[in-house]
Amino acid sequence: MPAVTVDNILTLPKIDNPHTDVTERPVVSVTTAPPGLEGEGFPVYRAFAGVPMSLIDPFVHMDQMGEIDYAPGEPKGTPWHPHRGFETVTYIIDGTFDHQDSNGGGGRITNGDTQWMTAGAGILHIEAPPEFLVASGGLFHGIQLWVNLPAADKWNPPCYQDIRANTVALLSSHDGGALVRVIAGEVSGYQGPGVTCTPITLLHATISPGAELFLPWRTDFNCLLYVLSGHGAVGPKHQPIQDHELAVFGAGDTIRFGADVHQDSRHTNIDILILGGRPIQEPVVHYGPFVMNTKAEIAQAFEDYKAGRLGQFSAAKLPHRHPNDITL
Repeated sequence: MPAVTVDNILTLPKIDNPHTDVTERPVVSVTTAPPGLEGEGFPVYRAFAGVPMSLIDPFVHMDQMGEIDYAPGEPKGTPWHPHRGFETVTYIIDGTFDHQDSNGGGGRITNGDTQWMTAGAGILHIEAPPEFLVASGGLFHGIQLWVNLPAADKWNPPCYQDIRANTVALLSSHDGGALVRVIAGEVSGYQGPGVTCTPITLLHATISPGAELFLPWRTDFNCLLYVLSGHGAVGPKHQPIQDHELAVFGAGDTIRFGADVHQDSRHTNIDILILGGRPIQEPVVHYGPFVMNTKAEIAQAFEDYKAGRLGQFSAAKLPHRHPNDITL
């Protein structure tokens, strides 16, 4: 997994070693993400499937896209589609995606880049692999996360953030066994570049076999841990966890994860996402591409979409030049 890395992790700022008086968060549940298809037919794992909404608030949905090694002609994306009432976060670990929206936002994200789109009152967008990648095939891996907005912010104007891999805060675990990328939020005094309407923290950690990661965590945030690849143990009772599994933590101010000494032949290290946020604690009605507070608001969203009030499709094609030919 390329994402963003460093030659010498020991040169990075270190996450504080937890004090003896911390309260370690217990594991409430571990669930397995079922496979599915999204957009034009690309494979995903539904990370939050089967988990009560009350445990993932302020999040709504998360897909692990891939990991898949496409043959030539196979890469797929999504057609133009609407959103209202939440934020979409697309983080590309390996591969390339182009984005375009009806608000003028967009660009190309690859290998550790993130696009953060606040749909707010309404927007149309499209995500697709560039034509050169469709022709050649190649490895593709990423996640898309949906972050809910409180009722007071659901009608804000849409906006777009282009977060480049080289702006992500990079940290080392206390013993140097884990690389932690802070995409949004704050860890141990270090801030990620993502600016969120709903307060959240989003991390991607790569952990060496046999290493253990302790993280301080805000007591007013919930906490979720999803394994992208590899296997290890989570929480104070060292509960086993592996690829495509999600751990939900209970209350406390620190979390623990340990990578098994022996990993599978596909991956040298274990990769995990850690995320959490301040629960909104409002009614959630999620239907298709809309996340609102009432059924009436969902019906209004569909009506507004049909009437063209969520934006217009762009006739301009996405940029499909080879990445060596463009300046980001």
